[in-house]
Amino acid sequence: MTDGQPIWARPAPGERRPGHSREGIAAAALRIADAEGFEAVSMRRVAAELGAGTMTLYHYVRNKDELVELMGDAIMGELLIPDDEVPDGWREGFAELARRTRAIFSRHPWVLEHIGEGNEGAASPNALRHIEQSMTVASRTGLDRDGQFELVALIDDYVFGFVVRTHEGAIFGEDDAPKRRLDARLAYFEAQLATGEFPHLQALMGDDVREALSPASQWAAGERRFERGLQILLDGIELDLERRSGASGRAR
Repeated sequence: MTDGQPIWARPAPGERRPGHSREGIAAAALRIADAEGFEAVSMRRVAAELGAGTMTLYHYVRNKDELVELMGDAIMGELLIPDDEVPDGWREGFAELARRTRAIFSRHPWVLEHIGEGNEGAASPNALRHIEQSMTVASRTGLDRDGQFELVALIDDYVFGFVVRTHEGAIFGEDDAPKRRLDARLAYFEAQLATGEFPHLQALMGDDVREALSPASQWAAGERRFERGLQILLDGIELDLERRSGASGRAR
């Protein structure tokens, strides 16, 4: 952002310098962040990824803040569901939005920590489209504007919280941790369970702690937990809508 004006308020460079675009630059930055971490993203590194000179990149993006804005907008674009694929009804519409959001943020686990730190990307083109799509689904509930926005925020809170907890809650770190280190931590964990001081945790793990904590088992458990939690949340929204409808009928 320059002089308080977002990059979106400035027309994209014309065709006189073909070969690059804001979309291509954002895609390159995302590839770097996904492969090497957000901290690896820089103007120089993105330029190298594109096979361009750093000064060439500045023709499209004035600084790293604008680069991060482009990245955020690209992520928001991934959240969009094609119009002809949005399910009918508020319940399935919200469910599909939630599933897609979880999938995208799980694909880019660094996003929640680093994108939008100053809220600069909140009004990016794809962010606006995502909010509009979410509010379109929410409008099917018949609630007023504030009620609709509350539901959108409620769904987002659940999904974002689930992704953050899943990403940060791995007991034994990344899958590629050195085997000796991983084995030592598992052995300590098993020894603690064997003391009998943690009966509920022991029951949760079952007879084979290593299998219960394997990446495949954790992924499957996460899938079930996400869907169950999502359906419970939607059940609660549906019950609240029924109560509101009943109260409105009695008031008349």
